[in-house]
Amino acid sequence: MTVLSSHVLDSISGKSAVGFRVQLFRLAVDEQKELIFDVISDSEGRIAEELNLENNEQQFELVFYTRDYIQRIHGKQSASQPVSTAVIHLSLINREQRYHIPLVLSPHCYTVWWSE
Repeated sequence: MTVLSSHVLDSISGKSAVGFRVQLFRLAVDEQKELIFDVISDSEGRIAEELNLENNEQQFELVFYTRDYIQRIHGKQSASQPVSTAVIHLSLINREQRYHIPLVLSPHCYTVWWSE
């Protein structure tokens, strides 16, 4: 079974981003989106979700709700936080792999990378 995981880190506090909303959508050829999961990061700022992949490459959209978190934790107003989400498009092929997509966040930028 495929596992998609993430660890969201708050670069302001230097701590894990607890209570961070993350969604995953499967993207269809006709540009329709199917919600696969809608989760909140745990007490360590982590998520780990099992995915049921078909036998072929599939396209996904991973959405991190950055503005909601920054406003809730750091009290920044929406006018000073123009980026509301960090969206990562993924091509997932291997049905037996773990895909890890960590995110480091501040009010003015984010960094994302991936590992297996």
